Amino acid sequence: MRILLVEDDELLGDGARAGLSQEGYTVDWLKDGLSAEQALRTEKFDIVVLDLGLPRLPGLELLKRIRSRSIDVPVLILTARETIEDRVKGLDCGADDYLTKPFDLDELSARVRALLRRVGGARGEPQLTYANIILDPASHAVEMDKEPVNLSRREFALLQKLLEHPGRVLSREVLTQCLYGWEEDVDSNALEVHIHNLRKKLGGGKFIRTIRGIGYMVEKQ
Repeated sequence: MRILLVEDDELLGDGARAGLSQEGYTVDWLKDGLSAEQALRTEKFDIVVLDLGLPRLPGLELLKRIRSRSIDVPVLILTARETIEDRVKGLDCGADDYLTKPFDLDELSARVRALLRRVGGARGEPQLTYANIILDPASHAVEMDKEPVNLSRREFALLQKLLEHPGRVLSREVLTQCLYGWEEDVDSNALEVHIHNLRKKLGGGKFIRTIRGIGYMVEKQ
């Protein structure tokens, strides 16, 4: 799961990013509203954790803009504004949940999990079936020949991305971005290591093809 954290407070943002990363999420952190708007126009995120008092573009204005463009990513507002009027305004602008500062990291993580469950259920995110492999995004589980396969968070995300686009070559850049945040240090062979581990755990995984110099793909069935 990839989270966009939009927060201009250095201390709070650093703590929130660290806490959510420890929960297994890929967290990209931006510190102003305009940069966040551009990112949401061009990239895909599973959830946005949004402060309201942002430089360059206030959080509520950012929320209005993305909703007007039918960007339906779940948004959790994170703010010091705690009056009922402020909450109503945020929810009416298109927010899905609201958490006031100061907050506990455990509660932030719990609200993110709950929001992802609710939105995932509403969207009805289907299981992905490929030959003898079943991947269930809702339960974060993979089975092969009806036996569970233990995958790491990044291996699961990589397999899901590949199975969502059978017959399509996905570049190294696209796959790496799916697995890592913008500011993470990524070894040059990290993607290859994950592909190798996936193939090993999936009985050889010959259906995952290497397209030399470009990326990887899953054969169409």
